[in-house]
Amino acid sequence: MTATLAREVAARVAALDGVAAVALGGSAGRGLADDRSDLDLAVYYHPARPFSVAELADLATELDDRHAPEVVGFGDWGPWVNGGAWTRIQGTKVDLLYRDLDLVDRVLDDCQAGRTTSHYQPGHPHGFHSHMYAGFVHHNLVLHDPDGALAARRARTSPYPAALRRTIVRRFAWEAGFAVENAAAAGARGDLAYVSGCLFRSLACLVQVLFALHGRWFLNEKGSVAEPPPSLGPRRGSPPRWRASSAASARTRRPSGRPWRGWPP
Repeated sequence: MTATLAREVAARVAALDGVAAVALGGSAGRGLADDRSDLDLAVYYHPARPFSVAELADLATELDDRHAPEVVGFGDWGPWVNGGAWTRIQGTKVDLLYRDLDLVDRVLDDCQAGRTTSHYQPGHPHGFHSHMYAGFVHHNLVLHDPDGALAARRARTSPYPAALRRTIVRRFAWEAGFAVENAAAAGARGDLAYVSGCLFRSLACLVQVLFALHGRWFLNEKGSVAEPPPSLGPRRGSPPRWRASSAASARTRRPSGRPWRGWPP
């Protein structure tokens, strides 16, 4: 049912002039959806000749069960989750998310050069990391790609860039330990809200490190702890083991062997 709905909506969106490709993201795009999962459809476009937001709004209004979707323009949700539509179709929450192909190209270039950036973004408590755009291209299920726009870019995501791996491990392994140190200091003052934030950030950093070490593209904080890279063993039962060992490592030493002290790393 979910797959059928995704293809039906994708076909309607793909018919809009200016839509270069459509892909199914999230858990549904990787075959991991359950009854509570929504559908995330990435709508790719060339910024020099984008689709009409007004036409997409008309389509979303037609398809939405209430005929009252929330539709915004390009960039209205920020530079990375840069707009889209929230709808409910046949009882299922369906999000249409705009994706700029020029930005995808810049990110792919950056990843090959070992560059990644992090940005404040509602819905992403650890921030939106630019290399996630490469992960979307790599993992999402392509539903419409008549000119091979996504196929060509997906080919650039394999193998996982060694330079990006080094950058992520260096940056986030250091930050994981630094966050634990900050949590300890705040805990002594009884500031539990700050402690909680630091510990979440430390764990999120360790997830980044583990994914990079195993050459796996990171997509989202949601579910990442319960979904370690395949080489770490079966999904069920693995998280406690790697979580405990990773947290212990973060409390002790940096990758260089030096204690977690000082700034800069």
